[in-house]
Amino acid sequence: MKTVRWVLGKIILFVELVTMPKGVQRDAATQQKLDEETSRYSMYQYAACPFCVKVRRAMKKQNINVKLINAKEPQHGADLVALGGEMKVPCLRISNENGEDTWLYESNEIIRFLNQRAAAITEVAVVA
Repeated sequence: MKTVRWVLGKIILFVELVTMPKGVQRDAATQQKLDEETSRYSMYQYAACPFCVKVRRAMKKQNINVKLINAKEPQHGADLVALGGEMKVPCLRISNENGEDTWLYESNEIIRFLNQRAAAITEVAVVA
């Protein structure tokens, strides 16, 4: 079973590599503002998890840069359980200015949140 998972994981990573979408192009100031906001985000993930791949593809499509954390590493897995409440990936950790964290666990919720933040920042840049 371990071999089957390893092979499937390699296939998933290969398909992700060859089908990765191009990122949206923004002006430098807007992209910098988005990067500043997302610098407070980190995503706990497994490289070959299909749901994590789904989120990474959405981030690439929106040109969103988020720190990726391998939840298989013992310390990161322990942090995910201790701080986030459960060992489940993908998980987006959103740290606000006050040092408080919000944890999103579902891939669709993570994608929706990231798309909304990117749209809000882009909209502000267009209006300004």
